Amino acid sequence: MNNTKTQTKIIRQGEYIAEIDVTLTYTDEDWSPYLSVEEAEKLDNLRFALQNNDLKTAIQLAHIYRLTPVTLTA
Repeated sequence: MNNTKTQTKIIRQGEYIAEIDVTLTYTDEDWSPYLSVEEAEKLDNLRFALQNNDLKTAIQLAHIYRLTPVTLTA
C-alpha cells in the first residue's frame, strides 16, 4: 500500500533560501519514505539553478528568499 504526503523542503545555496514542496511516498518497504525520480530531479534542478544564479528558473520551482546579514550596533 502506497501513501503520499507533500512536505516542504528548505534548501540553502549561497545567499538564497528556497522552499520547495516535494511528495514523499510511504510504503511498507525498508526504504520508506522516499522521493520519486521526478521529485529528486526537481530538487537537483533547483540546486543547479541557485548555484548558477538562475533565479528565473529557481522562482518557477520554489519560493526564493535572499538572506540578509543582521548586525548589531553598540
